[in-house]
Amino acid sequence: MRFEPLDHAVCALVLLLGVLSIAAWPVGARAQSSAGAITEPGEHRFSLQHGGLSREYLVHVPARYRPGRPMPLVLSFHGGGGNMEIQANDRFYGLISHAEKAGYVVAFPNGFSRLRSGNLATWNAGLCCGQARDRNVDDVGFVRAVVADLQKRIDIDPRRIYAQGMSNGGMFSYRLACEMADTFAAIAAVAGTDGLPACAASRAVPVLHIHALDDDRVLFNGGSGSASATHADFISVPDTVAKWVRLNGCEAPPRRVLEVPGAYCETHAPCRDGSEVKLCVTETGGHAWPGGRKVRGGQPGSSAIVANDVIWDFFSRH
Repeated sequence: MRFEPLDHAVCALVLLLGVLSIAAWPVGARAQSSAGAITEPGEHRFSLQHGGLSREYLVHVPARYRPGRPMPLVLSFHGGGGNMEIQANDRFYGLISHAEKAGYVVAFPNGFSRLRSGNLATWNAGLCCGQARDRNVDDVGFVRAVVADLQKRIDIDPRRIYAQGMSNGGMFSYRLACEMADTFAAIAAVAGTDGLPACAASRAVPVLHIHALDDDRVLFNGGSGSASATHADFISVPDTVAKWVRLNGCEAPPRRVLEVPGAYCETHAPCRDGSEVKLCVTETGGHAWPGGRKVRGGQPGSSAIVANDVIWDFFSRH
């Protein structure tokens, strides 16, 4: 697999992954910072030191949360060139509203950025992306620190911690499945394939992959997308799924579990340790979050399925 260096390509990466706008933390949100426990629902902002860097994350606690009643935790990772506030913006992803409806805590860590603002951030997903990869930033260690920090502040069910991400964030979710299988009960990737050259997960991890056939940045069949300013040869969706079918010891052939106009889903199950590998494909929508809107230009993603609903249904079963 060829991946050209990105020595000065943070802005090019923004074009690659389709994240140009800087979005605000939800309107009306109460951004709070505290050294102690989270005592009320709403939006909170925290920072911590890891690997010699000051890192940040946002967290939304739903109104139904009560201390002493552990809740599931979903960590949601933004795309390359984005930031945590973009991923937390309901206009694009709808995750705050979904967390309120479904009843889980959702955290939005910020990737590595050379800017004090934290904008134009990327994740070290192995072969991608940007300065996080080029500097070999310890993003996995940062995520471990975020989970540990949250467990001190709020009651989290340790058996129900999940990772999901868009594009570079989806690629990073695959890395977390490999290197933090002890923490994550399942992961989901949207428009981001697995770019790790090797994986030695400590257990089988349920994996959900969502991708559009017409994605022009991370091509469904791999290679360099027409919108890719970096000419990156990404791993294909079929190869990513085949890799995890092998890693999870799935022996049964894929089974079609959903077919609606414009989309279908297939699953490999049962697999080792009760895991599963599921693929959902939309015909259109491009490089976007199904049921959401593209950050660059605001065009809607596929409406054939709603990623948040498909992902939460998958997480809820694992």
